Amino acid sequence: MDEHAERFTTLRPLLFTIAYEILGSATESDDVLQDSYLRWADVDLSTVRDTKSYLAQLVTRQALNALRAGARRREDYVGPWLPEPLLLTEQDPSADVLLAESVSMAMLVLLETLSPDERAVFVLREVFGFDYDEIAAAVGKSVAASRQVAHRARAHVQARRPRFTPVDPDETARITEEFMAAAASGDVQAVMAMLAPDVVYTADSGGKASAARRPVIGADKVARGLVGLVGRGLQLPDVRVEMVVCNAAPAVLLYRAEKLEGVFTVEIVDGLITNFYAMRNPDKLAALAATREISRA
Repeated sequence: MDEHAERFTTLRPLLFTIAYEILGSATESDDVLQDSYLRWADVDLSTVRDTKSYLAQLVTRQALNALRAGARRREDYVGPWLPEPLLLTEQDPSADVLLAESVSMAMLVLLETLSPDERAVFVLREVFGFDYDEIAAAVGKSVAASRQVAHRARAHVQARRPRFTPVDPDETARITEEFMAAAASGDVQAVMAMLAPDVVYTADSGGKASAARRPVIGADKVARGLVGLVGRGLQLPDVRVEMVVCNAAPAVLLYRAEKLEGVFTVEIVDGLITNFYAMRNPDKLAALAATREISRA
């Protein structure tokens, strides 16, 4: 590899993570990195004092352009919009709690409520710890304005931040497997016992697959709905499930005749499931074709 490629490849996990947390889309993040590399390949390296800072700013600018360009599509989206699930390499969430929280479905959904500039500034400052002069160059604002944006974004997130506690991967896998077994058996009471009272089930189909058009709230409604959904699903021919890790949380991939039909991600707090995120949109499921490496380093 030449020096441009070597520097970019070394930082690729970090750059991908920045783009993904700004966009909530692995597919769009790949496009941003490709476009950023083409621009990077033309840069005179003798003018670059800090490769990490330079590339982070470059990727942030391209991600912001993509986020603004896609804003109208998200406004016209059918049903709830969820981030593209991120299929991770084997990774212990407790190894980097801040990174795990930052790519959790709950946090990414919360970041959707920020403006593009607020989202980028929050990610760069709170997750990756960049200086305000670096952030200002990335978002095209003054240092003072960037500080103000960061303050607004931080206050907004803190007011709505869901509780996040890393759970041992073995425990999360056990809870998820026990839940699937209970749901498959039709035992509504056993399923309810594993759910937080205010559990929320959110499904994203984009109008391209069968799914609830509004979030379902409450242990009784969610339990009954999932018992029916899992029971019917497992009775279909050529159906299989696979346990994986998506967005630093346990997830279940549902296949029918080897075609991926959906991914169900769960969030667990104090041993109870607090959120289900169901991705049924076939366009977003395509992002699960490969595992991803994420990093703050």
